[in-house]
Amino acid sequence: MDFAPELLRALVAVAETGGFTRAAERLNLTQSAVSHQIRRLEDQIGTPLFVRTTRKLALTEDGEEFLRHARQILQAHAALSRRFQASALAGSIRFGVPENFLGDELPHLLSRFARAFPAVRLEASVSVCQDFSARIESGELDLAVAMRRAGETGGTVLRRSPYVWAAAEDFMVPPGSSLPLALSNPPCLCRTVAVEALAGSGVEWHIGFTSANLHGLRAAMLAGLGASIIAHDEVEPGMKVLAPSYGLPPLPDLEFALIWSAGGKTPCARELGRLIADASRRLGGPVLHRPAQLKALAGNPV
Repeated sequence: MDFAPELLRALVAVAETGGFTRAAERLNLTQSAVSHQIRRLEDQIGTPLFVRTTRKLALTEDGEEFLRHARQILQAHAALSRRFQASALAGSIRFGVPENFLGDELPHLLSRFARAFPAVRLEASVSVCQDFSARIESGELDLAVAMRRAGETGGTVLRRSPYVWAAAEDFMVPPGSSLPLALSNPPCLCRTVAVEALAGSGVEWHIGFTSANLHGLRAAMLAGLGASIIAHDEVEPGMKVLAPSYGLPPLPDLEFALIWSAGGKTPCARELGRLIADASRRLGGPVLHRPAQLKALAGNPV
């Protein structure tokens, strides 16, 4: 049995407004037209939906149940219309984003954007070691999520976290040996920050493993091939924060920021930026983790 959406809308309007007159005003119809729609619906299902008296209008028991289903159908119909309505947005977006931003949520977000705006051509660059700020300045990209030191100006901060030295739980450096590091290829900011922090620290170190992707770095860390720097809230099972006994220097806070090129704020790029910012807020950013939390993570002696 098929039910016309306009009949279901009439039922919902009458139930929510408490009468045919107000329902007619909401639907921009005449009172007689609304009454006719309700009669058509009752004839179609073969049972009254309302009990009418001179003083009030109330739903019958069948009417209550039918109303619940009618609302569900109308909600699904509205969602379907929104999903497949023609989008006025068109054009192209050149978008850059670090591999470690939003994790597994990022591909789903980009997929939702592509389905919602099929006339927009999205060109996404994902990497753990690209300098997206430089590519924005050169005009190679329209929009990017840039990883940078906390406190830099420009753009919109999406997430901020302290970084820590971390390695596999069973990671050890024999006395007198050089500390192996697992880092991305230049110009990765994490690599730059690690090397700058170690300069003048007195710690003997060497690059023991490099990878152009985050999966390779995490695998190397978990295999005990080297220590690396990582946001403290991304320390995985099987990893540990290296204790002060290693003599490693403190690291600065790093942040992700949404930045635009000079002419990049097109309507479709602004919409993608809004979705990215919303997703970041939903997943907890921007957050600056407190020293007490960091101390708790770093308190595991090596």
